[in-house]
Amino acid sequence: MTPKEGTRFILQQLTEVLSLIPEKAYAQPLEIFNGSSIGQHFRHIYNFYEILFANWQKGIIDYAARQRETQVEKSPHAATLGLKQLITQLTGLNEDSPLQILSDFSSEQSEERRLVSSTLGRELAYAFDHTIHHLAIIKIGIKTAFPTITLPENLGVAPSTLRTLQ
Repeated sequence: MTPKEGTRFILQQLTEVLSLIPEKAYAQPLEIFNGSSIGQHFRHIYNFYEILFANWQKGIIDYAARQRETQVEKSPHAATLGLKQLITQLTGLNEDSPLQILSDFSSEQSEERRLVSSTLGRELAYAFDHTIHHLAIIKIGIKTAFPTITLPENLGVAPSTLRTLQ
């Protein structure tokens, strides 16, 4: 599977999971998340792809420049529409395109952010792994706060782990 194919797979999986979550549950602050919501985790995932897709042709990606407090975190419908839009943008992506990533390794305001070399394919792989990680967190939140919602068994499990378990 190529990075673009993996991205298509994980974005489609996100839309399928969104169809299982009622809007009230999606936006509800959860104690297990220190007051954040399932929707905020979906928005966080979405923002990484949104920034990458919007800026790859410029050659510089700044993941810290993401928008917070959007409809994507409040409405599973809005999140689904956003993810479907990202899926349609996949065909135009060139995995071999070189990128510079504005790094963010320190919380100190005075710390200089450095550029790190990458490619679009590598960043798609990063976003995929980042999404798996957040899906695992989302799964914990749903199982804890909304145990009647049934999720796919392998949600939030990395492909390498699934291969090991076979």
